[in-house]
Amino acid sequence: MAKYRKKPVVIDAIQWTGENHAEIEAFMGYGGYKWSSIHPDAHLIIFTLEGDHRAITGSWIVKGIKGEFYPCKPDIFAATYELVEESGE
Repeated sequence: MAKYRKKPVVIDAIQWTGENHAEIEAFMGYGGYKWSSIHPDAHLIIFTLEGDHRAITGSWIVKGIKGEFYPCKPDIFAATYELVEESGE
C-alpha cells in the first residue's frame, strides 16, 4: 500500500452565520443554494455534484477548485484549512 498527501490548494470560503444571506449570495451567486426559514436552525441547502447537502449555522461554504460549492462542518474546516489571506472587505 502506498501513502498519499493531499495537494496544497488555496480555496475561497465563507462561514454561514444564519443571517448573512447577502454575503452568501455574493459569494455563490443566485441559484446555487436554497435558504430555509422554516427550520429553527435557518439552514442552507447547497446544490452539489453529489446531491443536496445541508449547511447549518456555523458551517463553512467552500468553493472548490472547479468552481463548485459545498458545505463543510466547522471542526473539519478548522482541521483541514488555515487562513492564508484575509479578505479586504
